[in-house]
Amino acid sequence: MTHPTGPISYAKEQKVAIAAVLKASLLAQKVQNELIGSGGVEKKDKSPVTVADYTCQALVSSLLFSHFPKDQIVGEEDSSELNTPANAQTKTHIMRLANEAMAEVLEGQDESEQAWKEVKSVQRGEKEWMEIIDRGNSTGGKQGRHWALDPIDGTKGFLRGGQYAVCLGLLLDGQVVVGVMGCPNLPVDPKNPDGEKGVLFIAVKGEGAYQRSLTDPTLQRITMSTLPSLSSASFCESVEAGHSDHSTNARIASILGITKPSVRMDSQAKYCSIARGDGDIYLRLPVSDTYEEKIWDHSSGSLLVTEAGGVVSDMNGKPLDFSLGRTLKGNKGVVAAHKDVHAKVIEAVLKAVEEGKQ
Repeated sequence: MTHPTGPISYAKEQKVAIAAVLKASLLAQKVQNELIGSGGVEKKDKSPVTVADYTCQALVSSLLFSHFPKDQIVGEEDSSELNTPANAQTKTHIMRLANEAMAEVLEGQDESEQAWKEVKSVQRGEKEWMEIIDRGNSTGGKQGRHWALDPIDGTKGFLRGGQYAVCLGLLLDGQVVVGVMGCPNLPVDPKNPDGEKGVLFIAVKGEGAYQRSLTDPTLQRITMSTLPSLSSASFCESVEAGHSDHSTNARIASILGITKPSVRMDSQAKYCSIARGDGDIYLRLPVSDTYEEKIWDHSSGSLLVTEAGGVVSDMNGKPLDFSLGRTLKGNKGVVAAHKDVHAKVIEAVLKAVEEGKQ
């Protein structure tokens, strides 16, 4: 699909995406505070994150459909899990929270509040909310407009009171053009980790990367750190060993001369952290030959890092291909780093992987 009139402005898409992720992030904060508290919950009890996951998907899908009814949504969740007798109470809770959130005013956020005015007065019933959640069933692809949505990325981080993210990316003909992420537990100022928490990260293709707090719509430009040498870099890795190959990561650090301990955190908050210079290199190396990364796990984050001065590829240096459906089936692993050092990081990755085969 060509656009002969030249560059496309995504002002409305950006505004709506910010409004959607903002309200979902505030809802996720509320659920975590009410149902989990500061001590976390038992791992086997996933009900709080289930409530947050589905309610956030319902809110975001509702707003997207109101403003862009022809757009497709590639969402992580569908309502099948909820439509069982065992989850009747959870489903009722989700509907109540969604209707309450729709009615809440976003104080001091006039632009986002305006985006919600078309839909917030509508109180929906069970059938409508389940249909809204199921709008996320698109298979994606290389043509048209698709929103990739992960309503709660980093469920274990959410449960333990750590990092998680609400992630939304707009793909046009398989290319990510808008990305918005909400990180409710990330400090607004990385130099003040005990200060205000809750950050939105925003990127539009060709227009740079920005952050703002959940309470103040003022945008602040962010860029990746420029490194005096690769040995001064720090890795940003998954907390869970099952998400990335930590042992190979350690070997890569050794090859590059990196001695700083890795920063471990859940979710796409890792993309956000390196985009604003908290860390430098994000590695997600496959722990299985058959695993395919999901597009909603990387669409918004990869655009953010790119617009902040980085390069995001798979472990072989290939660009991530978001045009193949719901997964990155054409790629293996993910490597994100500043554009000046990305090629050297890829060299180290391939060397470490080859050594691991011997």
